[in-house]
Amino acid sequence: MVNLGDIFPNFSADTSDGKIEKFHDWIGDSWACLFSHPADYTPVCTTELARAVSLEPEFKKRNVKLIALSCDGVDSHIGWSKDILKFAGSDKTKLPYPIIADESRDLAVQLGMIDPDEKTKEGLPLTARAVFIIGPDKRLKLSILYPATTGRNFNEILRVIDSLQLTATKKVATPVDWKSGDDCMVLPTIPKEEANKLFPKHQVVPLPSEKEYLRRTPQP
Repeated sequence: MVNLGDIFPNFSADTSDGKIEKFHDWIGDSWACLFSHPADYTPVCTTELARAVSLEPEFKKRNVKLIALSCDGVDSHIGWSKDILKFAGSDKTKLPYPIIADESRDLAVQLGMIDPDEKTKEGLPLTARAVFIIGPDKRLKLSILYPATTGRNFNEILRVIDSLQLTATKKVATPVDWKSGDDCMVLPTIPKEEANKLFPKHQVVPLPSEKEYLRRTPQP
């Protein structure tokens, strides 16, 4: 199991685009989004990976590499990719991201992605719908785990990436339902004098407690 802030495993894996010898080398200086799905040739997974195809330019714009994973083999991934591209309405001849073949379940177990309620006809466990965002420093920045029955919202994943990348370099936090361009919150650990210098346009939100902890500022 990998916790937030941990160095992400530097695994090797076979994928639909060939073998990745070292995951960290594959990431390079980019961010990465690794997302797993229960099985190839299944309805919800097809809609998800098709959505990832459509949104790949948005991830690329944010310097984020996409990589998927399931417990099926490389040949299955390659064959299924044609269905994904068709459903996405894409004229591409191959997926713009690789799919990891984790037939042994070793990586799924290491990353805590197994769904105990989902199994193959042979009784083997399947992966849940996990999302891992890894930074250029190879540390885990975000993890989300969905059950097999619930498809992901990739627009939400992009929103979270915007927040992670902003707050990695600016002393702000993003409030509820925030999206890029909205006001942010000054970190409560920033002293008043420093906040005035860093965020001259920030405003203290008046509250019954009269405590000046809720400080709103335009996105830096």
